[in-house]
Amino acid sequence: MLLLLPVESQARKLSFIRDAEIEATIRAYADPLLEVAKLEATAVRILIVKDTGLNAFVSGGQNIFVNTGLLMRTTDASQIIGILAHEIGHIEGGHLSRLANAQKIAGKEALIGSILGGAAAVLGNPAAGAAIAAGGAHIGTRSLLQFNRTQESAADQAALRYLEATGQSAQGLADFLNMLIDQELLSTINQDPYVRTHPLSRRRIDLINNHLAKSRYRNTPTTQAFGVLHNRMKAKLAAFLQSPVRTLRQYPKKDQSLQARYARAIAYYKRPQLNRALPIIDGLIKDHPNDPFFHELRGQMLFENGRIGDALPSYERAARLLPTSALLKGDLARVQLAIGEPQSIAQSAFNFRAALKQEPRNTFYWRQLGIAYGKLDRVGESALALAQEAVLRGQSGEALRLAERAKKSLPRGSPDWVRAEDILASVKPQKHKR
Repeated sequence: MLLLLPVESQARKLSFIRDAEIEATIRAYADPLLEVAKLEATAVRILIVKDTGLNAFVSGGQNIFVNTGLLMRTTDASQIIGILAHEIGHIEGGHLSRLANAQKIAGKEALIGSILGGAAAVLGNPAAGAAIAAGGAHIGTRSLLQFNRTQESAADQAALRYLEATGQSAQGLADFLNMLIDQELLSTINQDPYVRTHPLSRRRIDLINNHLAKSRYRNTPTTQAFGVLHNRMKAKLAAFLQSPVRTLRQYPKKDQSLQARYARAIAYYKRPQLNRALPIIDGLIKDHPNDPFFHELRGQMLFENGRIGDALPSYERAARLLPTSALLKGDLARVQLAIGEPQSIAQSAFNFRAALKQEPRNTFYWRQLGIAYGKLDRVGESALALAQEAVLRGQSGEALRLAERAKKSLPRGSPDWVRAEDILASVKPQKHKR
């Protein structure tokens, strides 16, 4: 949960956040829209940028980037849903091809590449439990990410179509754009990033208002479930990204709402005051025993305070409650590896492999799997896992060395032996080119 590993870029640092709960929340908002847009949900990556600026954008194919600043400044889930619908409209409309041409014309191929490099970093290096990684991106990409007004209008029309097809109101999108329309009069340096990358106009607002006037879903409120997810996400982001003092002021003890209790538990854990944090999270678990993310937070509190054995049941419970989450499997595997007993190490290897089926490009998981196999004296499998990591990191020489070691130790003709052969075949030409 929200540990930052910033990497220096040419102009500034840009960090990407990974968190199982926040990713699940945004997925819950986006997947119905992707379905009606006839886009494969698993092919569209949604990445959370740790940035206070109010922005969301698409880049490098089917990648949607959403700033934490945008998530935290929205007042209703419908606003995020409207923004996601708009960005999905850009993807379905093929508007990214214009950006590819702009790249070539501008001669700044490295700019978009730096953003995608950051995306690869966040997808490939989650610190288990905390699940955050970072990558560099040049601030100058802003000019290449800017759509024109025609494309903005087309994305708006697509968004309205998706919202209507899913029985949702476009009022959230209208409210969000109305909040920004006055910024067109500000100097560029004072504008929110969203205005700079998504040109606004009264015509765009009128298009949405005309749709609302005719839509039977105009006054349809956001579902209660989506509202709860929104409140929790905002509280969690605020508690992790700001000081505990500010969090406790924003969510005082008299506020006994779920999100306020959640935020206070995180604030006390950050201080660290485990004696105050644990009773709050235990109370939330008592009220919501089947919530995987409360169990996850409890496990992290204990794990990061050196109580590894006590943390294990919480992580096990979280992973059982949400078996589709690769991040929760990775969290559990990391704790099992840290316990260090042969049986728990074997279980950690099993869970790292399960997580890698969902995130095969995750370099952190490959490295941890290699360590787990090493501790079990499974030399060939350890070398193969580390070779996989090296391939993903572009370390051809290291990948070659490790794949050769793996091949010598693995049963000839086994699936792992064949994979080592594949790595050797793919790496040798690259090494020769160099």
